[in-house]
Amino acid sequence: MNKKLGLAVAGALVAFASTANAGITIPAGDWTVDIGGNVNAFYIHNNSNDTNTVAGGLANKKGANGSSTSSINTGLLPSWLTIGAKTRQNDLDVAWAISFQPGASSAHGLQGGGVSEFRQAYMTFGDASWGSVKLGKDLGVFGSDAILNDMTLLGVGSQGIVGATGGTTTTLGRIGAGFIYADFLGQINYTTPNWNGFQATVGIEQPWTSVNLGGDNTTATTGGLSGAVSGNQKAPAFSGKASYAFSANDVTGKVWAEFKSQKVDGIQKTATASSVTVTGTNSDTSTVFGLGANVAVAGFTAVGYYYSGEGVGTTSFLADGYAFNGNSRDSDGGYVQATYALPGVGTKLGASWGISNLDRASGEAASNLVKENEMWTVGAYHPLTKSVNLVAEYSNVKSTNHNNQENQSNIVSLGGILFF
Repeated sequence: MNKKLGLAVAGALVAFASTANAGITIPAGDWTVDIGGNVNAFYIHNNSNDTNTVAGGLANKKGANGSSTSSINTGLLPSWLTIGAKTRQNDLDVAWAISFQPGASSAHGLQGGGVSEFRQAYMTFGDASWGSVKLGKDLGVFGSDAILNDMTLLGVGSQGIVGATGGTTTTLGRIGAGFIYADFLGQINYTTPNWNGFQATVGIEQPWTSVNLGGDNTTATTGGLSGAVSGNQKAPAFSGKASYAFSANDVTGKVWAEFKSQKVDGIQKTATASSVTVTGTNSDTSTVFGLGANVAVAGFTAVGYYYSGEGVGTTSFLADGYAFNGNSRDSDGGYVQATYALPGVGTKLGASWGISNLDRASGEAASNLVKENEMWTVGAYHPLTKSVNLVAEYSNVKSTNHNNQENQSNIVSLGGILFF
């Protein structure tokens, strides 16, 4: 993948208004308006032969009509249209961005198909001398580098749960099989200036309500709408990240450390003693830490990432983080990835492996709740033009429950993605 296309990915997801890689630029008085985004679509063939129940697993079960399913859908990165603008006022750099993500599948495609979203609506102001402030909805701080370094961002990766009520509107890439999804959420944060490669971000984010995605022996907090993850929690989530980008001769890279923490109120707690069931609520603090690095030299790029948390669940923040008895579950995971760009043609070949683990809580019995989601992927990403990338991927997804039963999915995808 060429440098311009790589910058376009980051620009589409993270900071369109401040990225140096603009799409369509239009002068408008004191403002410079940018319009950019992507369109992508993939043919996805999924083969799953198992019929076990793995609640919260990412591997699909064999369907009633056989082991194979086909769909045409967007990949991990939704089709994307962003309109943003920037200007300089009163010695401040001021910018805003609003984005729209139209669904690509039809009414009978993946996840019911056709769902459209608005993932970004934010403003920034600041100066290179003291940093910048962001207010609004954008990609979360924790987990953002993990997903932006995932090679399946340009492809499909894990397909997610086909036909699941409230399931994903895109594929999942490596989300839930190597890292927790950063998500797009309301936030107010501060980012420092870039001090010779070192930079840090700290802030508050919209608090989530813990949810029951796994099914058996899990519970959800009170105060949210049915099936919703954003409830009336008393305190915001706190997140932060520190990173250092380096360059020496032909070697470039970046290391980062991150955290996210939130007090969760109203955790439903059910206990049974002497055949009497008592239900109440308690509070706890869910916290997760992450470490990551990437390094590139002579066409080779390597990425490594690890996270560990308590009460944060798996796949999505606060998904299945608490058990039926109100106790928190520990979780951890990570991924490793290597890619190589072929000289002359620019085709990038890549391989990656990752896993996300969810432990049982104290006092919790074994069940069909997911224990681990594991995925390995090989892919080829060819820049047909400076804007168009052709993609071919194969992924094997394995989900195991706490009864040590498993499902496996073999996913082949072919398609393309265009950035403008």
